[in-house]
Amino acid sequence: MHAGPGPTGAPTSAQVARAAALYQPPGPGEGLASVLPAAFVALGAGLPPDIPEPTWSLPATRRVVVVLVDGLGARQLERRTGHAPFLRTMTSPVPVAHCGFPSTTATSLTSLGTGRRAGDHGIIGWQTALRGERLFNHLGWRDGPDPHSHQPLRTLLQEAGRRNVTATTVSRAMFETSGFTRAAQRGGAYLPADTVEERTDGVLHALGQAGRRGRALVYAYWDEVDKAGHVHGPDTLEWGEAVEAVDAFVAGLAERVPEGTVVVVTSDHGMVEAPVLQRRDLAVDEVLEAGVRLLAGEPRAPQAWCERGAIDDVVATWREELGEGALVLRREEAIEAGWFGPVREGYAQRIGEVVVAMLGQGTVLDSRSLRPEVLRLKGHHGSVTEAETAIPLLVHQV
Repeated sequence: MHAGPGPTGAPTSAQVARAAALYQPPGPGEGLASVLPAAFVALGAGLPPDIPEPTWSLPATRRVVVVLVDGLGARQLERRTGHAPFLRTMTSPVPVAHCGFPSTTATSLTSLGTGRRAGDHGIIGWQTALRGERLFNHLGWRDGPDPHSHQPLRTLLQEAGRRNVTATTVSRAMFETSGFTRAAQRGGAYLPADTVEERTDGVLHALGQAGRRGRALVYAYWDEVDKAGHVHGPDTLEWGEAVEAVDAFVAGLAERVPEGTVVVVTSDHGMVEAPVLQRRDLAVDEVLEAGVRLLAGEPRAPQAWCERGAIDDVVATWREELGEGALVLRREEAIEAGWFGPVREGYAQRIGEVVVAMLGQGTVLDSRSLRPEVLRLKGHHGSVTEAETAIPLLVHQV
C-alpha cells in the first residue's frame, strides 16, 4: 500500500508506523488463537493444514482441560497474586501471551474456537454494522445472520471429532444454543453448568467420556471475573474475590482429574478502569458526532461508519480531539498495521471505516445505542494497551 498524505498533513505511513510501534498483535502460532492448536499437538492429534503450528508446546498427554477465565488480564493478575495461590504455582510456557485486537470477548473466543485471528474468522468486535446499515451485537446475536454463514470456518471443536479426540464444552446453560456459540465454538458435546459444583462435575464427566484409550479435550468457560471487573472495576475487592473463586475451582480440578491431565488457564482479555469523567458520548458531543452515521466496536475501541464523503473529516477531527489519548486510523490503515491479521476477502467491510484504539483511560461511545447497564460499567476493554491485551497462559500437569 502506497501512502499518501492524510487529512492532518502527516503521511498515512506515519500513522501506521505509530500504530505498529504501540501494538504488535500476536503472530501465527502465538497468543490465544494458538491454545487449542497446542492442545491438539499435545494430544497427538495433529493440526489441520491451514492452522499454524504453535510456537510453544504443552506436555504430551491424553487429556487437556482449557479453562478460559473471561476478563482475567495478566497485568491485573500480577498485581493481585495474593488472591490466586494455586494459579501462582502454575508455570507459563511463554514469557508473555496476548489476545488479538480488538481485545474483547466476541473476537477472542472466536479466535480460541477457530485457531485464527480476527480478519480470518470475521468476528471483528463486540458490535459491527451489518452491511453498513444497522448495529449488530455478536454476543447477543439478536436478529443476526445465520451463524454458520457469518462464520463458516470449521472450529477446532468440530475438527477434534475427526481426529479421535472427544471434545466437550462446559459452560452456562444460557450459552448452549446462542448464535454466538454456534458461530464461534460449535462442535463436540456441551454440558450445561452454572454452579461451581456443576462445572467441576462437568469437566470430570467429560474427561471420563473419552474412555481408557481415548483422548479428551475439555473447554470450560468462567465469566464471573469479567462481570466483577465491569461492574466494580478491575482493581477492586470484588474483582479479587472473583479471582479467589476461580483459583479455588482450578485447584479443586487439579486434585480430582486423572493422572497425566494437563490443565491450562488463559483468558480472552484484560481490563482498565474507565472513569465516566473521561468518556466522550456522541449523543451529547456534536464535535465527535459530526459525519458519523453509526458507532460500533466497543467503548475502548470504537469503529465508526461515516456519512458519504465524511471519512477524512471524521479522522481529522477525532485525531485532533482525542490527541495522544488515542490512535485513530482509517480502515485501510488498521488493516495495513496488521491489527486484525490478514483479512479474508469480503471481511474488510465488517471493519469500521474509522478504527480507534484508546490509550489512556478514556472511552468513546454513543449512549443512544447502548443499554443503561452498559453505561454504568466501571471497567472496559477492547483497545491495544498491555493492560487489555496481555493474558495469562498457565499450565499444570497432574
